[in-house]
Amino acid sequence: MGAPFWSSFGKAQIASLAATVVDFGVLFLFTEVFGLWYVASAACGALLGAVTNFLLGRYWCFGAMAGRWDAQAIKYAVVSAGSLALNVAGVWAVTEFAGVAYGFSKIFISLAVGFLYNYPLHRFFVFRMPSVSPAPLEREHEALR
Repeated sequence: MGAPFWSSFGKAQIASLAATVVDFGVLFLFTEVFGLWYVASAACGALLGAVTNFLLGRYWCFGAMAGRWDAQAIKYAVVSAGSLALNVAGVWAVTEFAGVAYGFSKIFISLAVGFLYNYPLHRFFVFRMPSVSPAPLEREHEALR
């Protein structure tokens, strides 16, 4: 059985914040300190932020260590691609059609996608742990009597 909702939800938000700090930290560190081209730094930051979020999700938020990490990583990549598409389309739509400044559109859409798309798919698809049916355990218990 997975982690309780509020516990995993809160932890997922902290993990998302940590991943964002890693993403931005790597961007500025690689660009300003190491002199790497900002686009390459942004790609490195995004990748390391995603790895941070994946590892925190697997080991801390959802406690899904029993699942195969490679299968989880593939599912995580698929969900991340969908998240990217929703974020880009959402920012564009809210900015273009509602006339909201793109920075505010980004904040609003990021929160909506995070709460309504990323978290549920991470909890119930990427890091879903198979539930153990009580029937085999009951049969085993009966056999021991």
